[in-house]
Amino acid sequence: MNKTIIKIRLQNIAITFGVAIFFMADRYLKILAHNLNPGAYFRLLGDWLVFRFTGNPYISFSLPVSGVLLNITIILIIIGLIYYIFYLILNKNKQNLGLHEQKIAILLLTIIVFGAISNIQDRLAYGYVIDYLELKHFTVFNIADIMISAGTIILIIKTLTAKK
Repeated sequence: MNKTIIKIRLQNIAITFGVAIFFMADRYLKILAHNLNPGAYFRLLGDWLVFRFTGNPYISFSLPVSGVLLNITIILIIIGLIYYIFYLILNKNKQNLGLHEQKIAILLLTIIVFGAISNIQDRLAYGYVIDYLELKHFTVFNIADIMISAGTIILIIKTLTAKK
């Protein structure tokens, strides 16, 4: 096997491992938060960042949208994103993207999907998403929310700034 192929495979393994670590860290912190005594919390950065359980039945930033229809919509979006990731992987030479841009798109979409899967697991098990990071004067969120938001923002920026 030549060195380039080995390097690419090692990069793919490292990326997969990195995404898995964030996913597992989120799941672990959700378990810790869910098992806190009512009203208990831990200061992480003074009063600015606090670890505290909050059950959020709504979508991002506590926008008041919830229920079975939301769960079905989220599941369909996850399935669509997974399909598109596999489409990009299997049709890498047929895209208008360069190989580097395609790898970045696949990585960002994978990060978004794993964040969404973590949150939909909560919705299906508890009827709400477990949030645990409370940022003063802002909102309560979790690592999965960061994965979804950061992945989406970076993907939009990369798409808007891509060379045509």
